[in-house]
Amino acid sequence: MSQLTAMELRKGMLVDNANRVCTVIYWNLWKSDRRSRVQMKVKDLLTGRITEITAQGDDKYNVLESEVMQLTHSYTDGTEEVFYTLDGNEEWRCPSVGLEDVLRWNAESYTGRVVDGKLLTVDPPASVVAVVKDTTPPIKGVLNGLKDAVLENGMTVKVGMVVNIGDKVRVDTETLEYKERVND
Repeated sequence: MSQLTAMELRKGMLVDNANRVCTVIYWNLWKSDRRSRVQMKVKDLLTGRITEITAQGDDKYNVLESEVMQLTHSYTDGTEEVFYTLDGNEEWRCPSVGLEDVLRWNAESYTGRVVDGKLLTVDPPASVVAVVKDTTPPIKGVLNGLKDAVLENGMTVKVGMVVNIGDKVRVDTETLEYKERVND
């Protein structure tokens, strides 16, 4: 664990904020006539809570070392979710709390973040391909615009007007934004 000043921190770094493991999701230098300040937003990896911080440039933060690995979900064991590395050699366990939305995507692999030998968080891939379970039928001649569609995992997204029930679509997992219709 190393210490960096607020001026040296950058987006994506893991920091200890009030004894919570957080990742920096926003970093901006704010200058005034007298002093410079650093504006940051940090996201608690366990709870997902976002905190805004205004720090002096020389404020110190503990930067945590982490390892990122690709994992596949195997099964639920009580209050834990069990994951394996892609080669199947290592088992990792993570508390089920907060993983419901991640696991709804039914992705082939997930990105796990290990800090101090513990799997802290699991994230879905940036985009996934999902099947449209329910939507209104396409309207002839209307190619532009968006309509609501329910995916096989129960999530509702806006899709293109030409998408029909049973079509596969690529969706951004963070913003729930429709990217494209996927042909097999």
